[in-house]
Amino acid sequence: MADTPQQLPRTLWVGIVLLLVVLCMAYALSLMELNRAHQRALPVLNPVADFTLMNQDGRATTLADLSNRVWIADIIFTRCAGSCPLMTAQMKSLQDALPQTSQARLVTLTTDPDFDTPPVMKKYGERFGADFNRWMFLTGSKAEIAGLAGDSLKLSAVPVKPEERKNAADLFIHSTIFVIVDKHARLRGIFETEGDGVNWTNVQPRLITTVRQLEREK
Repeated sequence: MADTPQQLPRTLWVGIVLLLVVLCMAYALSLMELNRAHQRALPVLNPVADFTLMNQDGRATTLADLSNRVWIADIIFTRCAGSCPLMTAQMKSLQDALPQTSQARLVTLTTDPDFDTPPVMKKYGERFGADFNRWMFLTGSKAEIAGLAGDSLKLSAVPVKPEERKNAADLFIHSTIFVIVDKHARLRGIFETEGDGVNWTNVQPRLITTVRQLEREK
């Protein structure tokens, strides 16, 4: 009986440790379930219609060229002196951050096709270190660009009236978002790249995570 007072505290501590282990496991499992629920909740926003545009090499490019691939798209124009260089630099950082095993593609559209011919787009891509095996720059007719950018991807671009331009490069007001399309040509995510409360160091990991999630989908 003399050992009982010493054994009770030891037994109590063992019970506390076991309880903490069980609680930690339950918490970890709940986080995993929340993460799975978040992934399941990724919505289908819009189907992407077929298109025919020209890439930076002057080659006709259609939706079939992106078949069974996840892709991220934005819209810029090469004469832009405002948000476009920043967005293109952000796209370059995505190119560098994507795993080599990823089949994802990056797509940059122009809202200024009269000036942004394939050679101009290629020179612009080279300026930012684009890997044209993973990143395509598309131009073409205004109607085709409007169909893909506006109707399918929800990327907007509006010409600035000559009398309202602040400088020679102030030609368009356009979206500063990145959009992500799944392997079945469905718009699945919209990501702000700038603005109040937007930090690219937080946006990029979310984009990479979404790419991985969509690549895992059957």
